[in-house]
Amino acid sequence: MDKKKEAIKALAREAALQPQEEMLAVGRRSQNLTVGIPREQAFQERRVALTPDAVGLLVANGHEVLVETLAGKDAKFEDNAYSEAGAKIVYSSKEVFEANIVFKVSPPTLEEVNHMPGKQTLFSALQLTMQPLETLKLLMSKRITAVAWDYIQDETKIYPVVRAMGEIAGNASVLIAGEYLSNINGGLGLMFGGISGVKPIEVVILGAGTVGEFAARASLGLGASVKVFDDSMYKLRRIQNDLGQRLWTSTINPVQLKKALKEADVVIGALRAPFGRTPCVVSEDMVSSMKAGAVLVDISIDQGGCFETSKVTSHDKPVYKVHDVIHYCVPNIASRVSRTASYALSNIFAPILLSMGEGGGIASVIKNDTGLRHGVYLFNGTLTNEIIGEAFDLPYKDLNLLIAAL
Repeated sequence: MDKKKEAIKALAREAALQPQEEMLAVGRRSQNLTVGIPREQAFQERRVALTPDAVGLLVANGHEVLVETLAGKDAKFEDNAYSEAGAKIVYSSKEVFEANIVFKVSPPTLEEVNHMPGKQTLFSALQLTMQPLETLKLLMSKRITAVAWDYIQDETKIYPVVRAMGEIAGNASVLIAGEYLSNINGGLGLMFGGISGVKPIEVVILGAGTVGEFAARASLGLGASVKVFDDSMYKLRRIQNDLGQRLWTSTINPVQLKKALKEADVVIGALRAPFGRTPCVVSEDMVSSMKAGAVLVDISIDQGGCFETSKVTSHDKPVYKVHDVIHYCVPNIASRVSRTASYALSNIFAPILLSMGEGGGIASVIKNDTGLRHGVYLFNGTLTNEIIGEAFDLPYKDLNLLIAAL
């Protein structure tokens, strides 16, 4: 009996010494995507969701990309650039909206949603004030999963698209103001910034968020004297820390603000409201006290504007005067530099699409990526956004409960 046990033990030891099968982790189920990039129809929208470089990256990873003809024309990307990157150029808006993932910049129109067969994924800006109820209901009836890219968060809880567009708007506002300060555009005949022996221009910035920060960076870089107003002491401290220098800062006090506006050569409105209208902090009386020929750039105009004298203008006719103060009130300043803005968008969107392909589809990514989940307002046709539900008096459900059943 003992000999038998010893033989069994010897056999077991020998078996343990034999080469073992390597146990590898089970990979996630990948999925080949079909991505549609339509031509934007919204007024003054010149950006495109993906550049040819981003399209080439997706195609190299086995995905199909349909690009509507002339989709990138306003951003100076020709059809042949997309074709050479591996995209299929389509000549029908209906065909591009039949892709299982539609990626666009502006919110979809009713006509565009009608082109969608259903059970697809739509990425676009939300822009709640531009969302007709009829369009929203049609998206729900077609069981669309809709993601607002302006509400997507990254791993640090920052809104990457909003920040990127804010950086562009802040920098662009300074360049715009510089144009209109010159004599040729009816300004004060001043150079933005200053030179040795000449007093630098005075710039007042309303808002210490991303737009205000980058407007301040550009102004300081050109040598201007900068004053920043905001009602958040946290933001005022942060902008000084981020810029690495002390600035003249203040909360929005009407007495201090009016005094600063009287001395200002340029005023940039960069206040934002989380939802609803931007607070109007500069009255017409304050504007009337400003220098004749001063420049006012209202970046907040897409939320109503923070100046009482602001009214929406276009890229074709961008300025008007009130009390001899030049007003620039064009919404969507990022479309003024559409190629740069399109690259910024692509840098954010391409990795999201790649992770969707690697993860096996949108549902898996939503379940595992809390940042992307934050931008979902429709999941398989079910409204999951409380704000939209209350705005349109529609029933909504908690997205976390819906994905828990996946």
